[in-house]
Amino acid sequence: MSDWIPVQGNKLRVKLRLALALTEAFAARHPRALTGTVVSLLSGFAIAAFGIAPLAPDAEKLIPQLVQDPAQMPDLQDQLAALASNEISLSRNDQTRSSDTADTLLKRMGAFDPALAQFLRTDAIARKVLQGHAGKPVQITAKPSGEVESMVVRYAAEQADMQATHFTRLSIQRQGKAFSAKIETAPLQRQIRLGSGTIASSLFAATDLAGVPDGIASQMADIFSGDIDFRRDLQKGDRFSVVFESMTADGETVSWDSSPGQVLAADFSSKGRTYSAVWFKNDAGGKGGYYGMDGQSKHHAFLSSPMEFSRITSGFAMRFHPILQTWRKHEGIDFGAPTGTAVRAVGDGVVDFAGWQNGFGNVVILHHSNERTTLYAHLSRIDVKKGQRIEQRQKIGAVGATGWATGPHLHFEFRTHGQLQDPATIAKASDNVTLPASAKAQFQQAVASIKPQLDNARSISEGVSGAE
Repeated sequence: MSDWIPVQGNKLRVKLRLALALTEAFAARHPRALTGTVVSLLSGFAIAAFGIAPLAPDAEKLIPQLVQDPAQMPDLQDQLAALASNEISLSRNDQTRSSDTADTLLKRMGAFDPALAQFLRTDAIARKVLQGHAGKPVQITAKPSGEVESMVVRYAAEQADMQATHFTRLSIQRQGKAFSAKIETAPLQRQIRLGSGTIASSLFAATDLAGVPDGIASQMADIFSGDIDFRRDLQKGDRFSVVFESMTADGETVSWDSSPGQVLAADFSSKGRTYSAVWFKNDAGGKGGYYGMDGQSKHHAFLSSPMEFSRITSGFAMRFHPILQTWRKHEGIDFGAPTGTAVRAVGDGVVDFAGWQNGFGNVVILHHSNERTTLYAHLSRIDVKKGQRIEQRQKIGAVGATGWATGPHLHFEFRTHGQLQDPATIAKASDNVTLPASAKAQFQQAVASIKPQLDNARSISEGVSGAE
């Protein structure tokens, strides 16, 4: 028996060398773009088997079992040959880009299928994959040859009134040499997630690194806008922690703006102080809102920005006018954003004007309580009418470049008793909403329920910071 073991060891080495050769042959026959992971696993199997087999314990006890019933041990060469010849379906995910064509999208995803590219160009439903906004999540399943078996694209529901609760699923299936496409509207699913991070440059850069959606970051900025000026007060080293409800489509977190989910609890540490907030809705009815851990309302009469995602291109100060070519006082704030970006009302009010005003182009003016007004100019579209009652966060139009504008942006103004105010300070105007005494016990229960999750989120940030 002792003379037989080395011979079998040599046979095993020969077979494993053959396995590696078969693995390399498998790789040569399949496009790397779709099979890199599979090839690595196959190669790793061959190498690992070669390294581990000689170290098997009690080899003399194992060999008799193999000799007694060799039919139970399929030949390794046959197994690997069968594996190498098997047609494996592989999946890959990406997002559409504004510059994409059917050919560039498929090429980037490692699929080589002229028939599908033609279908994407000609079919009325399939063309929607590349129509509209870019950034649609795309998933394809293809054979190793690059021939696509199916494609699934998920994006915001086509009906505006369903976008907060549903999504659109566009599916393309191969049926022989032909393709078929269909569109379905499916409900979004809710998922509780934790996030935390440290500010290095900006809030959005930090939330991106932490995997927190932009919509949640915007909500945090609104919630704490009465405590922190996110355009001026943020410092390197400031920290945030958040528990939020994320919306998912078929198990994947949505990437579009219409359904960002909701902040359930958060805290933000800046300049040595920590501010906290918890979402609470009284069972007795009424609107929900955010409160500090002490029960003090964080409701603000005005949001800090008329858009969820934007950047300031001109502030409330003197500037060189790009059209008049002179220095003039800029009596508002300009927010740079692509044409079509939704513009929201910063506070409850009534539409005082909706129409065209010379240099402002399409403009909406809202009248709020205590003789305060807000103005939204250069809109590409107006979605409200004069006299209409508007709620905070309601969409009133879309960013454009109408009137005297050199590019798409929103010009925003804030006035009190007719006097212009710096719009950057409007979020400081808070309404003192008091938590009813009858709701305090329920509120404390809500805090006790959510606080452990917020502590867990905070520990993630502290753990990462400690590791550094």
